[in-house]
Amino acid sequence: MTTDGRLVLYTNRKSPPCRAVRLTARALGIELFEKEMTLLRGDKLMEEFLKVNPQQTIPVLDDGGIVITASHAIMIYLVCKYGSDDSLYPSDLVRRARVHTALHLEAGVIFSRLSFLFEPVIYSGKSYFHSDRVEHIRKAYRLLEDALVDKYMVGDSLTIADFSCISSIASLVGVVPLDVTKFPKITAWIQRMEELPYYEEANGNGAIELAEFVLGKKEANASQFL
Repeated sequence: MTTDGRLVLYTNRKSPPCRAVRLTARALGIELFEKEMTLLRGDKLMEEFLKVNPQQTIPVLDDGGIVITASHAIMIYLVCKYGSDDSLYPSDLVRRARVHTALHLEAGVIFSRLSFLFEPVIYSGKSYFHSDRVEHIRKAYRLLEDALVDKYMVGDSLTIADFSCISSIASLVGVVPLDVTKFPKITAWIQRMEELPYYEEANGNGAIELAEFVLGKKEANASQFL
């Protein structure tokens, strides 16, 4: 834990929830002391990490001994404590409700379906993606497309809902390609997000790494049966 006032983030570059927190911090101009975790046996930070979060999930924020877990909670905490205004997490109840609606879409549909698709390849040695799970991803794209009635997830200004959703979508499109003709709103929204000056460092590079890791793992699993 930290006692020197630094904001410590236990994180992993490939993890979508971790990247959502990083996007939020960059947008706020907050400096995070990031501790890269693998969560694998032998991780030199594991003993320290278990004291902070016995659940062994990332991301975890340690703000001078105040420990916050789960990406959505961390993002809200950072904006409410360190934001100069409420633009990223509106105080207006209607806009805030819409932010929460989008956060639930990300957690309950987009990220959960990403996990459902990726985990058999990463952890169970599968050499293929189940066709029904790929179709579930395309249905998630449709739900997101229909939700994007404005420039961003909530109206015409950026919120933490955009950071949360793009963290998962940016990796998914590298594995299940996005049909631009069917999903023009998502395509335009991704392009807007990519224009953020901190996007590549905070999210883009890690998103590509995750997609390439999953595809590489899939190929490696398949080679074992040759």
